[in-house]
Amino acid sequence: MKQTKKYKSKKKTAPKHRRRPTDHKPKKQGKEREAEGLFSATRQGFGFVTVETEEEDIFIPAAHTGGALHGDKVALRIRTLSGGRTEGRVTALLEAEDKLYTGVLYAHHGRGKGGRGNSLYVMPDDRHLPDALPIVDAAGDVGDKIAFSVLRGRYLAAKFYKSFGPAYTKDANYESILTQNGIEIPFEPEAEKEALSQSRLPLDAEERERVKGLVFTIDGADAKDLDDAVSLEKNQNGWILGVHIADVSHYVRPKTPLDRTVMRRGTSVYFTDKVVPMLPEALSNGACSLHPGADKLTLSAYLTLDKKGNIKETRISKTVMQSDLRGVYSEVNDLFDNGENSAFYPKYKAVYPTLCDMRRLYLVLLKKAQARGYMELESAEAKILLDARGEPADILPRERGDAEKIIEHFMLTANEGVATLLGTKGCPCVYRVHDAPPADKLSLFLRYAHNLGYDVSEFAQKPLSSLPFCHLLEAAREKGAATAISLPMLRTMSKAEYAEKRRGHFGLGLTHYCHFTSPIRRLSDLATHRMMKSVLLDGKSAASFASYARRAAAAATESELRALAAERQIDALYKTLWAEKHIGEVFDSMVYSVTSFGMFVLLPNTCEGLVPMDALPFGTVYDEEMSCLRYKDTVYRPSDSIRVRIEETELASRRIYLSIVL
Repeated sequence: MKQTKKYKSKKKTAPKHRRRPTDHKPKKQGKEREAEGLFSATRQGFGFVTVETEEEDIFIPAAHTGGALHGDKVALRIRTLSGGRTEGRVTALLEAEDKLYTGVLYAHHGRGKGGRGNSLYVMPDDRHLPDALPIVDAAGDVGDKIAFSVLRGRYLAAKFYKSFGPAYTKDANYESILTQNGIEIPFEPEAEKEALSQSRLPLDAEERERVKGLVFTIDGADAKDLDDAVSLEKNQNGWILGVHIADVSHYVRPKTPLDRTVMRRGTSVYFTDKVVPMLPEALSNGACSLHPGADKLTLSAYLTLDKKGNIKETRISKTVMQSDLRGVYSEVNDLFDNGENSAFYPKYKAVYPTLCDMRRLYLVLLKKAQARGYMELESAEAKILLDARGEPADILPRERGDAEKIIEHFMLTANEGVATLLGTKGCPCVYRVHDAPPADKLSLFLRYAHNLGYDVSEFAQKPLSSLPFCHLLEAAREKGAATAISLPMLRTMSKAEYAEKRRGHFGLGLTHYCHFTSPIRRLSDLATHRMMKSVLLDGKSAASFASYARRAAAAATESELRALAAERQIDALYKTLWAEKHIGEVFDSMVYSVTSFGMFVLLPNTCEGLVPMDALPFGTVYDEEMSCLRYKDTVYRPSDSIRVRIEETELASRRIYLSIVL
């Protein structure tokens, strides 16, 4: 239930401004001016509109939001008040999204609407909606987790859509996350039928180049959609790196039910207990997956690299390959650690010399990437282990060895080489773009880092590059405080997105970059494959794909944001369920953020909890300037070690509450 509506702007007579109860004198009204902008809502009901021509966001009182919701594009009238402040009122919705929200159903006791009894309202999970919305036609029970749409008007209300069951249950919260983020699990019958039919077609490999030499995949032990394989040839000038990618575009034809499904889904979604694939299983785990021992259709990028890892040439070819081995990250890492003494050596004996050469090339590529400003942010990614009942048994920090990093840097190199080639040839592409951090966020981060004792003078260089961030991260690692710097740094960054025009990738320090290596699970890669084959290899017109590139980039960005939100929320749900079983237990942890309402603490297993201000000694104050909390001689700063006890959990909000153990 998600679609964008276009609203026609209508001129309306401006109502007289209502004076706030706290006002003692009427405000002088300046001349009104019309504008358009993006609406940002608050929990309290009022909002702000960002207008490109205005220096500051325009304040919109709750009574004058015109039914706008967070993210809507609106028309507004702005006036200047006494003191130079500005205030606006929304006059029309220009672009507004209809979607489902989730929350918990409650009841007001006493006289309800239309007579005696209880009136129902919903507490939304979305913090951009008011604290309590009156709800109409509710069919769920009080205390249920529900889905609802928003009725727009001078004041917002909710319309009941679906109940998931009691809000304290895992299943209700799980289903609500899927609904809220628009995650589709079953495929439409037409798409399933088409995928099955395409997967059964005879393999047409007559006009394709055969991949020669050793070629194999390396993935996680539980991976089923194997979409990339690698090969490596060493010569006197350097290497020829082969990155061989499943030719998904051969099976997903334009303007078919399956193509429309891919455009809508946009990406596979990876949850703790399941994968929601972008493609039906007949393709994602079958015909397109590069399992060993069978011919598979691929699109190969052959990258000629010199001894310093510089890309000298990129060649694209339609290929057919047969994987020699299904490598597993953990096994390859053990092989690197123990060599011929590894228990896995017999399995990898034939490819062991190639793996060693790949490791040497990876180190060259890593050195080159670090020199240009490749940002290696510390992540708090978790590996959540489930028991037979599907409940979290343990949570561990996810570790990455050289095997994972080899594949990561080979894919980065292929993506760079392909994007550079397509840009040079004028071929349409869905670029992966990442802009420099916004000035306001950067300023706050630099103050934060300075208060923690780091030198930030390097950030004054213009134009700003990613190198100062890399140097700051390295200084934090030396102090053992990488996480305390990485997490705020990540929040400072602009969000990476997809675009049909190249803008460079700030975080990787690259001018040309796209996603080419995962078409089984990403629309962006599939779209780039389709355009590359059509224009570069088949000679079709580049101009005919301009609209498709733009639509694919927009759909890929939207679906990625949706998937990331759902994945994080499901992870947080399982972490809250784990914490529920460990209430009362004490953990040595780390402060990673302080706020006016308390401090966020990272447990050793990556679970995040809040020590609320009311759990701290009375008189504790938040020092925004120094980014710390103070109580007498006690100071709490990010990166400080701290002992905490799990006190309480809230499953519906996925919150873990902690207290300090002195």
